Amino acid sequence: MSAKAKKITRDSIITMFMDYVLEHEQLPKTVYKFCKVNAIEESNFYLYYGSIDALKKGIWNTFFENTITVIHKNAEYKDFTNRDKMLTFFYTFFEVLTLNRSYVLFVMDSAASPVKNLEQLKGVRKSIKEFAKGLIADGNAGKNLKITKHNPQLFSEGAWLQTMFLLNFWKSDDSASFEKTDAAIEKSVNTIFDVFDNTPLENILDFGKFLYKETFA
Repeated sequence: MSAKAKKITRDSIITMFMDYVLEHEQLPKTVYKFCKVNAIEESNFYLYYGSIDALKKGIWNTFFENTITVIHKNAEYKDFTNRDKMLTFFYTFFEVLTLNRSYVLFVMDSAASPVKNLEQLKGVRKSIKEFAKGLIADGNAGKNLKITKHNPQLFSEGAWLQTMFLLNFWKSDDSASFEKTDAAIEKSVNTIFDVFDNTPLENILDFGKFLYKETFA
């Protein structure tokens, strides 16, 4: 099939990029190099992404989108408590990451600095925070007293810190079927909801250390 005849989609670009990274054990230096290796027109690449960095962010966004698609296929999900919705989200998100573990480990470990890692996670960070805000907004809708309502912004920040904690834990998890990560998800979600219900989160200065202590105490 000629380059012009090859049908190019967002998903096909993602698949080609992940394959390139794993087969060459490095990121493509340029869009030109990536497109030449895969026999596609640069113009087709730019229909979906403006740069290699934008594609890296887009892949994380796709992981999130796939997670949301999967959890909403469960007809019972809409009736879950917020705690169970968050559990379902994290279980599913890390199942998606596990299906792409080799790629995720490579791009995270090859980042020049923690700041570079955060750069590629910028889009998924926003999505996860919005997801968490939505849970709290829904929960607050049925509460009349201001004192019983939760702060969506505060909870969303906690959810993102929790994501980073779990991501770093999952990266080093060598247990069968990543059972330790599943246990960490369950304990950490219960911890954050218990804390959020009973403790002013503003008073917890180092949430990451607190979460680790509570999860593995």
